[in-house]
Amino acid sequence: MDSIFEHLLTTRNHFISLIENLSTEELNKIPNGFSNNIIWNIAHCITTQQGLNYGLAGLEQLIPKELALQYKNGTVPERDLSKDEIDNFKMLLLSTIEQTSADYEAGKFSNFKAYTTSTGYVLRNIDEAINLVNIHEGIHLGYALALRKAIRA
Repeated sequence: MDSIFEHLLTTRNHFISLIENLSTEELNKIPNGFSNNIIWNIAHCITTQQGLNYGLAGLEQLIPKELALQYKNGTVPERDLSKDEIDNFKMLLLSTIEQTSADYEAGKFSNFKAYTTSTGYVLRNIDEAINLVNIHEGIHLGYALALRKAIRA
């Protein structure tokens, strides 16, 4: 597996650790001063990766469209998620990256359409999109860790 996917899996394993070490209530809690919660950040990372990789390549995403809409940029948690929903996100953390890696190796992202993100990053190909996903998920991991600290303060 290419190192860009290894980095992504490392971050995703940190997210899994948060899910495994926090209660459903803690994962759903929005502390004072924050606009979202830990599980929203995790779901947002999954949906963003799918959009930036599969969506921009014109491929069907590995997640339902409703999830992509519910956790896209600019959204906030609409309700608390159940343990079963959280467990589904836990499973998607690894399965989506494993499938993306396989699809990358198979050359499935050849129809990638250039895109400029809201922060000004220009993505010209799948490699640039995957690199941005790594940056994006690192930012959200840091945010999730700050949320954990605020919840446990």
